[in-house]
Amino acid sequence: MRLDKFGNELDLLLLLTDNNNYTAQQLADQLHVSRRNLYYYLEYFRRSGFQVVKTGAYYRIDPSSRFFKRLHSNIALTVDEARYLRRLLENSHQKDMMTTLLKTKLDRYYGLEGSFSPTALKRIHQHIRALKEAIASKNVVVLKGYSSPHSRTVSDRMVEPFLLMNDDMDVRCYEIQSGVCKTFKLSRIQRIDTMDVFWMNEDKHREVFTDIFMFSGDQKLPIKLRLGQLAYNILIEEYPMAQPYVAPDKDGKHWIFKADMVSYLGIGRFVLGLFHDIEILHDAKFKQYIAQCIEQMQEKMKS
Repeated sequence: MRLDKFGNELDLLLLLTDNNNYTAQQLADQLHVSRRNLYYYLEYFRRSGFQVVKTGAYYRIDPSSRFFKRLHSNIALTVDEARYLRRLLENSHQKDMMTTLLKTKLDRYYGLEGSFSPTALKRIHQHIRALKEAIASKNVVVLKGYSSPHSRTVSDRMVEPFLLMNDDMDVRCYEIQSGVCKTFKLSRIQRIDTMDVFWMNEDKHREVFTDIFMFSGDQKLPIKLRLGQLAYNILIEEYPMAQPYVAPDKDGKHWIFKADMVSYLGIGRFVLGLFHDIEILHDAKFKQYIAQCIEQMQEKMKS
């Protein structure tokens, strides 16, 4: 067994997850191997369940890879939770080694602002200024060299920016070519050019909305339920953010839950799991969705 081989693979794994961009040649030089051997390592990672992403000439490993999900499935934080903890640590009066270590770990794993190089931070702050000015004046901008991990492309995006989000690290825009509202990460933009053109699609601007089941999107699906004691207790215990949307019913024995959802998936799972203790009051589309889910479950039971 060649232990140096596995040492190289571990070193490569660290390089591909340290929030820096490396070309194939730079990775090979760091590991002191040939590019041919490097490609063998990358192929091994792919076969092992890692999502090796190539954007232009640069390589990285997507943190949503199956291996990482299995590794931290019981202790995972969402990016919003990690950012919240990072802010608490930043505002803390404690300046000891443990605080610094925790901030560094959150930065490195979740790609938060503190993990960016001084050059990258300067670029992001320039983006923020340009976007704030464009939003205030309602100008169209071009996001130059935007690196998309989903399409694995680097391209220019002509957009109407209308909302900075997540501590100014993301921007919500109407993309003119696709005709769709999208969220772009400032760290993936190389340059922002402000056009001498004003918004023409303001009526199509849609802010992103996150429901209590943590589904995000720009649609809002109204839901109204009557909950029994068990359903009420479980809802409040498992989803504390639901508390403002629940009120006692007139009979004193039930509760009325009324809120908007982005998707039927989260609320549907909740209703199906406690179907005997929940009555759907609104709306017809949600009732149809639940009926279809029950029909599908019945078909599975027959097979």
